[in-house]
Amino acid sequence: MVVIIDYNVGNLKSVQNAFLRIGVQTIVSRDHDIIREADGIVLPGVGTFPVAMENLQRYDLIDILNERKEAGIPLLGICLGMQILFEKGLEIKETQGLGFLKGEVKLMEVDDKIPHMGWNELCFQQDHPLLKNIKERDYVYFVHSFMAYPADDELIAYCEYGGQKVTAMVAKDNVMGCQFHPEKSGEVGKQILLAFKEMIV
Repeated sequence: MVVIIDYNVGNLKSVQNAFLRIGVQTIVSRDHDIIREADGIVLPGVGTFPVAMENLQRYDLIDILNERKEAGIPLLGICLGMQILFEKGLEIKETQGLGFLKGEVKLMEVDDKIPHMGWNELCFQQDHPLLKNIKERDYVYFVHSFMAYPADDELIAYCEYGGQKVTAMVAKDNVMGCQFHPEKSGEVGKQILLAFKEMIV
């Protein structure tokens, strides 16, 4: 069972539908007992870093996410859900993140328009099981103005935009994240979610 964390910052239905298309039943919940039964956890998110962290605190979700991370449960953050996996964010105000990954999130420093919106090619930084079903230079769909600046050993894939390497995928052990939206990235996104499915079977 995959639990999609409901903390009032996400297009939960589109993520749920994407998993349904690959034959994975999900539960959208913030209930601790249900989260503890999850074989995989998805942390979606659309909005701002401070609001996301405030909502996780409001719904008492930070400790349970830490607990399940430490238990080795595969956890996938999507877009803002990926960003809050980092140590801190500098959007609006400096805000402490979950700290599952090293680094910070700040406004993109690129020579192009912000937000970075649309399709872009993935460049692989290192091998990872999430990449097993796709090819380098496959296209995925981005919508964001802030980006993560991760540790080199936790960067899995990036895209090139505005003369910069923009973080696209990160991972450390059972914690993974996509800056782009796999649920909006057609067949490529489907194959990434299928790879995540294989980790939780």
